[in-house]
Amino acid sequence: MDTSTQTERTRVKRLPNRGAYDRETIYAILDKAFICHVGYVLDGQPYVIPTGYARIGDDLYIHGSAASRMLRNLAQGVDVCVTVTLVDGLVLARSAFHHSINYRSVVVLGKATFVEDAAEKEKALEAFTEHAIPGRWPEIRWPSELELKATSVLKLPIEEASAKIRAGDPKDDEEDYAMDIWAGVLPLKVIPGEPIDDSRLKSKMPVPEHVSGYGQGR
Repeated sequence: MDTSTQTERTRVKRLPNRGAYDRETIYAILDKAFICHVGYVLDGQPYVIPTGYARIGDDLYIHGSAASRMLRNLAQGVDVCVTVTLVDGLVLARSAFHHSINYRSVVVLGKATFVEDAAEKEKALEAFTEHAIPGRWPEIRWPSELELKATSVLKLPIEEASAKIRAGDPKDDEEDYAMDIWAGVLPLKVIPGEPIDDSRLKSKMPVPEHVSGYGQGR
């Protein structure tokens, strides 16, 4: 299998040294983030919609209500651009111009199709849940037939994609390094807080391990 997802459309043109096209790098970013932004054009009007997603192998799955205008239009073979971004830190330089952000991002281009097969659809819904919180699916009620009908799932093959990564120190102008100004990186992380019981729990019960230990594997 070709491990590169580089095409002329996905080639990083500005600061190309930050670009990556190997599936290992791209998948690591996709598997870490929670929200993607789906861009498409409908009747000349561009839209960018945030939504949840999951990856299974070399395919990206997007889901939502069966009544979703976005999903209905994407399923007709409309070109789509899916982006995912992780913010790793604020880059504080000596000059305003060189302030930046350390980040990891992915862009996936292609055409999405409806998932019609029931088994594949259920597998995708499981992947959505497990992507958000591993270990949750075995403990919950699975979707009913009515809920499955009310949910649409789209599949987007990860064939054209690129990652772009910015890491490390500020890149100041050489003469600015002599200035007496603090510069560096302020790391940013998503840290889970204390779980809060649903007010309608039937009784006091221990928090499941996949919740109390959340974050250790992400």
